[in-house]
Amino acid sequence: MLKFTKMHGIGNDYIYINAITQKIDDPNALALKLSDRRFSIGGDGVILICSSEVADAKMRMFNADGSEGKMCGNGVRCVGKYVYDNLLIDKSRDTITIETLSGIKTLKITAVDGKAELLEVDMGKAELNATDIPVIYDGCDTVIAKPLNVNGKEHIVTCVSMGNPHCVTFVDDVDGLDLEKIGPHFENHEAFPERINTEFVKVIDKNTLRMRVWERGSGETWACGTGACATVVAAVENGYCKKGEDVTVHLRGGDLIINYTDERVLMTGPATKVFDGEIEI
Repeated sequence: MLKFTKMHGIGNDYIYINAITQKIDDPNALALKLSDRRFSIGGDGVILICSSEVADAKMRMFNADGSEGKMCGNGVRCVGKYVYDNLLIDKSRDTITIETLSGIKTLKITAVDGKAELLEVDMGKAELNATDIPVIYDGCDTVIAKPLNVNGKEHIVTCVSMGNPHCVTFVDDVDGLDLEKIGPHFENHEAFPERINTEFVKVIDKNTLRMRVWERGSGETWACGTGACATVVAAVENGYCKKGEDVTVHLRGGDLIINYTDERVLMTGPATKVFDGEIEI
């Protein structure tokens, strides 16, 4: 029997497994099996909580299609909550470090009744260099407000890496978009050699954005933490928002507060435990 915890960050739900106390032989196949919403537990993927030699814990995240991702903003907050709530660190501390494939992330915890409720994550520096995202665009060093033909339609896009690749496009109406139709065309576009996460964003005002996201390997999800960060970076670079100011990003599952500076991007939001369980594998 495999023990797990179902958690979500504003609707971005994963199956969390303590891989410190349990051996996982094939996490790719496990994610593919457990993520099925009709025949298994269901979720946007599986996240393993592992031991680390350089941080308080290590996070490995696997998308619903079994592919391994480098980073998940909502996921890292839930990992921080798991580590804090389950006494894997001294609770006198209010910061936690989590090792990811995108580097070590530092989380500041606000606890209520001994449980982590709100977490601020230092997501590190946003990357705009096209080669490092990666995105292929006519030899450009950066892709900011550039036209991109996707399935016969021109979109103005800005590309950002937050440890994983993002393509942000600003639209007049996010609610009326058929993401099931257009999302895969972005994800598998030839400009993105490692596929892409795509954010469709409406500007409400200089401190408020509304966003929907198509995640590579998972499809549309109710929230994406790295996507919200990339969205605010793109909004600043396009002149819609101001650097160094808090920006509220409304996602289908709830809100995140993002602050983008030259040195780092800070993301603040909740993490919620749904239930513990066991499954025969």
